[in-house]
Amino acid sequence: MTKEEIQTFFELLRRQNPNPKCELNFKNAYTLMVAIILSAQATDKGVNKATEALFEKVQTPEQMLALGEDGLREYVKSLNYFNNKSRNIIRMTEVLLDKYHGVFPKDLDELQTLPGVGRKTANVFLNVLEHRPLIAVDTHVFRLGNRLGLAPGKTPLEVEMKLAQVVPDEFKPDAQHWLVLLGRYICKAKHPKCHECPVSDVCHAAEKAI
Repeated sequence: MTKEEIQTFFELLRRQNPNPKCELNFKNAYTLMVAIILSAQATDKGVNKATEALFEKVQTPEQMLALGEDGLREYVKSLNYFNNKSRNIIRMTEVLLDKYHGVFPKDLDELQTLPGVGRKTANVFLNVLEHRPLIAVDTHVFRLGNRLGLAPGKTPLEVEMKLAQVVPDEFKPDAQHWLVLLGRYICKAKHPKCHECPVSDVCHAAEKAI
């Protein structure tokens, strides 16, 4: 996509959805991090269903440790890899309390030193919590980056670095949400809904699909 097409692409997405939001439910910074860790290889809908009861009982690191790994598993056992996720959340919580006194570091690299927190998780967390101009690359964003020619790359990191270069600064705080929602509901891996797409006029992939 050309620079002009990218500008129009995000203008159209902003026009359709001026205030995009993360679809994960959370109550504070701690529950946001827990929800993001649980969302790996899972749908936001599935995570929200699992955390509805969990977050009524657990909203702080101290409450999570009191619940324990076995107790956490009972709430999230409907999710993929719930054993590993439960283990990572408890370990993350222990480090958060021991090293950071329950307050998440705000540095992207330091945040990734917490157990279970990779680059995508850290990007999502800081973008949602503080509206930072960071773009996490999940399966949807990776697909769109390559399919649309927006930011082609062989790895999520390559796509992220290219997005950081080509997305105009004014759109960066919301770009992650727009791209995720577009990939989740319209530009699906199979049978993309090009006829419903708000950016089809500037999408070369849509032209090929017609």
